[in-house]
Amino acid sequence: MGNLTRTLCLTVIMGVVILLMMSVRLALVVAEENLIVMITSQEAAPYKEVLSGFRRYLTQHGTNAAFEEYSLQSDPTRAIQVLQEVKKKGPRVILTVGSLATQAAVKEASDIPLIACMVVKADDLQKTANATAVEIDFPLEIQLQWLQRFLPGNRSVGVLFNPRENREKITAATKVARNLGLKLVAREVETPQALPDALDSLAKEADVLWGVTDQMVLSPQTAEPILLFSFRNRIPFTGLSTSWVKAGALYALDRDYTDLGAQCGEMAFKVLQGTKASSLPPASPRKVTYALNLKTAQQMKVEIPQSLIDGAQQVFK
Repeated sequence: MGNLTRTLCLTVIMGVVILLMMSVRLALVVAEENLIVMITSQEAAPYKEVLSGFRRYLTQHGTNAAFEEYSLQSDPTRAIQVLQEVKKKGPRVILTVGSLATQAAVKEASDIPLIACMVVKADDLQKTANATAVEIDFPLEIQLQWLQRFLPGNRSVGVLFNPRENREKITAATKVARNLGLKLVAREVETPQALPDALDSLAKEADVLWGVTDQMVLSPQTAEPILLFSFRNRIPFTGLSTSWVKAGALYALDRDYTDLGAQCGEMAFKVLQGTKASSLPPASPRKVTYALNLKTAQQMKVEIPQSLIDGAQQVFK
């Protein structure tokens, strides 16, 4: 009787072990079928925060998937190699973070659902049949409403832009500004050499200089002349990022990058359930954070309400 009991126990144990092994194998098969590839343009902290938020959202919502991560390391020549390798694996979804990764995926993997994050414009993606995006910029109305919160007495808003890149945006911003009781004073900058004259023309017309994403106008090379103009004329400049604020911009709106990843995770979750990526409308960041430079405010005699100081993600003094 004792031997029979032991035999039965061993049989039960072996059965449980086999079931567990089958479950693990099945889970691995399902995970492989739900392969999600994440491609970043570079390895900076915001990109990693996006990936963290993306993984977390899908994991918390029960997505049984395998994740593979690639970085292009800001190298365009690496993009083709990575995308060729990714295409062989046949992922269910590709997440790209940044313009370099997105452009490569649009060109090389047009038959795989694509969720793009931290792209400046989603217009090009709308022409494809497999993609959607979470853009990096906030809607124009939100940007100008925050400008009014920081600088409520300033009505004349100067802006510099490259017409080849931003003509449509500035046309739209002019209407938005008018609806908010603001006057947009726009100056075209077609070459870097035209920047000094464009700045000088705003000296007597603008109360504030509003920075918009523009590869020619706002770059590491133009930061010094723009900030010098701002201080010499006591015209506050609203920057594009915390680094601009650290350098002397009055403030800059920023994003919650982990939440950007979660937004992309929501889109990917819907795609895995059968929704076409192209049927999901592009989205804007849904959480606003900001950095503030109190030293700049003091030098320009700008009074910042304590509530805005308390709400800043980072304050430079």
